[in-house]
Amino acid sequence: MLKSSEISNLSSKEISEKVSNLKLEFFNTKFNKHTTGVEKPHKLKEIKKDIARLLTVKNSK
Repeated sequence: MLKSSEISNLSSKEISEKVSNLKLEFFNTKFNKHTTGVEKPHKLKEIKKDIARLLTVKNSK
């Protein structure tokens, strides 16, 4: 889980890179959940919240 203080220190480019990496991770986790099952299903919710935090900080800058 990312903290707001860590996110605010990042540049817009770094935030965009993190968002794209998290979206890819979200897709892969969701795919694995539906095909084989996931050990930690709450991970999807955490990833979505991290993406939302990153985009919120990016839009406020």
